[in-house]
Amino acid sequence: MYDADELEEIRESREEWASETLDPVLESHGERKERFATVSNHEVDRLYTPEDVADLDYEEDLGLPGEPPYTRGPYPTMHRGRTWTMRQFAGFGTAEETNERFHYLIDEGQTGLSTAFDMPSLMGIDSDHPMAEGEVGKEGVAVDTLRDMEILFDGIDLADVSTSFTINPSAPVVYAMYVALADRQGVPRDEIKGTLQNDMLKEFIAQKEWVVPPEPSLDIVTDTIEFAVEETPQVYPVSISGYHIREAGSTAAQEAAFTLADGFAYVEDCLDRGLDIDEFGPLLSFFFNSHNSLFEEVAKFRASRRVYSRIMDEWYDADSDAAKRLKFHTQTAGQSLTAQQPLNNVVRVTIQALAGVLGGTQSLHTNSYDEALALPSKEAVRVALRTQQIIAEESGAADIVDPLGGSFAVETLTDEMEAEIMEYIEEIRELGDGSVRDGVLEGIDQGYFHREIQDAAYEYQQRVDAGEETVVGVNEYAMDEDTSVDILEVDEEVEQRQRERLQQVKAERDDDAVEAALDDLEATIEAGENVMPAVVDAVKAYATMGEIMNVFEDQHGRYRNAAALAN
Repeated sequence: MYDADELEEIRESREEWASETLDPVLESHGERKERFATVSNHEVDRLYTPEDVADLDYEEDLGLPGEPPYTRGPYPTMHRGRTWTMRQFAGFGTAEETNERFHYLIDEGQTGLSTAFDMPSLMGIDSDHPMAEGEVGKEGVAVDTLRDMEILFDGIDLADVSTSFTINPSAPVVYAMYVALADRQGVPRDEIKGTLQNDMLKEFIAQKEWVVPPEPSLDIVTDTIEFAVEETPQVYPVSISGYHIREAGSTAAQEAAFTLADGFAYVEDCLDRGLDIDEFGPLLSFFFNSHNSLFEEVAKFRASRRVYSRIMDEWYDADSDAAKRLKFHTQTAGQSLTAQQPLNNVVRVTIQALAGVLGGTQSLHTNSYDEALALPSKEAVRVALRTQQIIAEESGAADIVDPLGGSFAVETLTDEMEAEIMEYIEEIRELGDGSVRDGVLEGIDQGYFHREIQDAAYEYQQRVDAGEETVVGVNEYAMDEDTSVDILEVDEEVEQRQRERLQQVKAERDDDAVEAALDDLEATIEAGENVMPAVVDAVKAYATMGEIMNVFEDQHGRYRNAAALAN
């Protein structure tokens, strides 16, 4: 971008500035600290100039928005055309209570629904299971059968709303319930819209919610992708999630690298299934965390798009732009929220949300200020949503496509982030002898990902404990007085009400139809066929979440973490 003579002039000017302007100030005043670094401990320079981006090729490395390598955004108009989907996470208690929250958020201007499930539902067990005791409806909504899904979306036309489901081991069952509900509403399957998290690889890497082992889990995810291509082409059947990897303590580069590697593992599995990359590729979506270091996060998002585009093209021969275009949802960093002085979290979330917008996200969830204490209250949810609306309507951040593009600092950080991401991906590929999929599976088996994340988390906590990393209200600017806020409390009677409804469904359903549907699912698994049609039939017969997941467990066995057992 600059010729050699120009760069030499800039270099000389910088040296002159350092000696005549900078050094006297450093000698008399110094700087706030000896070392400046991001949350990920990536050291940043005092100043960036064209020297730092001298090797940047504009066409190859940046390009234009909506064109490869998509560094500047996946679409040409980005948020000038339409703002990102404002998709606040919601779910608690029973389906009735969450349905009320859904309607409240829609009335307040939310443009997409995002469903949180309770722990029993996430783990694929029913509300009347002994292990569900005390957990029903506590961390999200309880969903046992299609009846709960019918109530959850009462008064909501599936043709008019895009819905995200944050669920993994039992994701195929929830997906089947949504498809069955659309059939009941008379909405054609190819018109329903939404996103299923359904990212089992990241569960084995970070979040650790699983039922069956990694390889059959991967097969089931591929089943859902194949089913979506054929039946629900506006539903993203997997949201490949770095969010939980980051929440577990990874650095920004680890989050991006491990997430992209998981995505490429799914790509390779689909290709082995015989699927066309230009058909299934556009249905892959991603989910990233946005943390406190604004410029690092923007660089992470931009670098991830560039890496994804190039690898989909060069390694997997994708032809269509849609298959090479990285699309992602962003959620602000839950691990950054503090129980101390919780209103400070409004500021943290605003900065993190702004990073997501400046980095070109397609949808966004802003955490509520009270989430370090409990499920979010109505007031806190409203403030979180208003944060997005103010960024969209008042800040001007949505008016310029890739507004930080061309910044010497941001372009340098993007290049550095890309290099670190690729180093990790190549290392994972080597673990699999040239296959990213096999490398991810091998990395899970060897505990590679656990070690990398654990080391990063430990190093960060050491910096906090030493005061090198400031957490306002915790290790600096602490207050003695009470700064607590009113929190949402889930009624203890929720569990009883949910169990009573489950008993009623079991009493009213056709037991022979349930048994036949479960037998058909078992036969489908044994035959190695796509399980989704059989799961849809099972939920339509009102088989429960636990009954369906038990079939998978009986056929594939239950996963035990080898690394944990060894310890």
